Amino acid sequence: MPVPETTSAEAIDSYAVGRIVAASKGPAWKDVRLSVLALPPVAEVFTMPAVTEPFLVWTTSGEAETQERENNGPWLTSRVKKGSMFLTAAGAPYDFRYRTLTPEPYEVVLVLLSLPLFNEALQEVFGANAAHARLRDVSGFADPHLVPLLEQLRAEAARPASSRLFVRGLAQAIAIHLARNYTALTDAARGEASSLPGFKLRRVTDWMAENLAEEFSLTRLAEQAGMSDFHFNRLFKRATGLPPLQYQIKLRLDAARRLLRETKKSVITIANEVGYSNPSHFAQLFRKETGLSPTNYRRQR
Repeated sequence: MPVPETTSAEAIDSYAVGRIVAASKGPAWKDVRLSVLALPPVAEVFTMPAVTEPFLVWTTSGEAETQERENNGPWLTSRVKKGSMFLTAAGAPYDFRYRTLTPEPYEVVLVLLSLPLFNEALQEVFGANAAHARLRDVSGFADPHLVPLLEQLRAEAARPASSRLFVRGLAQAIAIHLARNYTALTDAARGEASSLPGFKLRRVTDWMAENLAEEFSLTRLAEQAGMSDFHFNRLFKRATGLPPLQYQIKLRLDAARRLLRETKKSVITIANEVGYSNPSHFAQLFRKETGLSPTNYRRQR
């Protein structure tokens, strides 16, 4: 069956591989849809049509190497495991393939927020500029703040009778979190074409995430996108809302927060792992971002 350019939130499940093992149903789920898919160990190329709603794919079991591409562009590779997510905004259809890396079952949860709800969140976060806000596409990322909300949403879908108020409250919290953390004001949101295609943006941001400790080099990043330093810097900020250097700092501090919460490594070791050889400089940046020193942040985990 030919794959359309776009489809509805109700129909998106039919284009994914695997077997639907659970799904939200009933009037309580007006603002959000959820389905749980058990996936086969390997999937050859299949195409997912675009949807207009914010679309989250959350890995809840298994580990896999995934590849995606848009408009027959280069394949972008991500390694995903339990907790990994993909966030897709309205755009073009994309091809997807994967292979599992462990024997455990591979399971994902699909979540789609309604546009009225997400637009309500954009209004609250951006006010008069809400019309110029654009949700970013992000691949294979971890977000420990989002996982508990998704876990509660999945648990509610398993109840014989879901609470409309509870489901809407969770959906609102997810929408606000996405608006605050994965949405940026950009000229592209006004309908102007950007010269930085999505696959180039993902290639650069994925490289930055995988090479946190590398010294910042605007030229190196611009070369990956095939642009001049000046042109790349301007278009990157337009696409993400941050200059490349500030984006790298955010990635480093996000990683530092995870390491402080999830490991017993020393603050100095963590600073080095995320690219800061000077612990006092790291602590200064961390305090500016979180309002706490790294040590005090760890004590509150």
